[in-house]
Amino acid sequence: MDSQTKAEPMRVLVTGGSGLVGKAIEHVVKQEGGCLEGEQWTFLSSKEANLVDLQQTIAVFEKYRPTHVIHLAAKVGGLYLHMKENLHFLRDNLRINDNVLQTSHERGVTKVVSCLSSCIFPDKTTYPIDESMIHNGPPHNSNFGYSHAKRMIDIQNRGYFAQHGRRYTAVIPTNVYGPYDNFNFENGHVLSALMHKTYAAKKEGAPLQVWGSGTPRRQFIYSLDVARLFLWVLREYDEIDPIILSVGEEEELPIKDAVEMIADALDFKGQIVFDTSKSDGQMKKTASNAKLRRYLPDFTFTPLSEGIKKTCDWFVNNYDIART
Repeated sequence: MDSQTKAEPMRVLVTGGSGLVGKAIEHVVKQEGGCLEGEQWTFLSSKEANLVDLQQTIAVFEKYRPTHVIHLAAKVGGLYLHMKENLHFLRDNLRINDNVLQTSHERGVTKVVSCLSSCIFPDKTTYPIDESMIHNGPPHNSNFGYSHAKRMIDIQNRGYFAQHGRRYTAVIPTNVYGPYDNFNFENGHVLSALMHKTYAAKKEGAPLQVWGSGTPRRQFIYSLDVARLFLWVLREYDEIDPIILSVGEEEELPIKDAVEMIADALDFKGQIVFDTSKSDGQMKKTASNAKLRRYLPDFTFTPLSEGIKKTCDWFVNNYDIART
């Protein structure tokens, strides 16, 4: 790169900046030296702008004039809300994504890194899933609206490159957990909801009720690991095609193993009951991180037990501000 293009430090706008991954990126940028000299990082929350609205989106871009965008903002809910309102999640997320990507293009943003979700993968598939398989059949029916809207980001990224030469790309993290997650019993992510349930059961001296059999397997990735990888993608990854951010296939483990780690971390000594009348959801969603490993063979992931302990400690210490 010549010195002219190198000269201007990045101005990065992070949409969805107050969520699980946004807070982790903020931590890496501010506490781990992730911000290079002269860079400006803005973490946007939905309180400042509703990105479903094009005018509000444009206003935010005019205010911060980003050269780079990390796009995390999305309309999300728990499993049951998604099942009830698939159209709502489809339309709102299509709007958010189109507003952010098109405004980025019109304002000359150099690079956008959007966040997809592992729920976008085809329901009927072979394992492990890799980046080439995203569009090979419909996603799971429970949240088809959200999943299809997320898939369209990949299609739009291809379009911006084909028609305008824009380097807009996306990452696909597997099951992310960590501080600032949604710990709500009903619509929190699986580990966070279980942490809250275990905390409550310990307080009440009651058994821990786990929904389902505990046998479905998942790959869990600590939010700060995702954040560190996001910065690498923003600075170094040059493909338009998305990249899966995940621990290896061999790290996929049954929910019940994670439950035991949570019980250990919170020093819960009571009885653990698996309520098999509740649905298990997908039994596995094994994703391959071979592409990531080709680029970053030496990246070290936080071991699950360590990440769970850190997240449980954060939850206990920040119970008042946690999303419960």
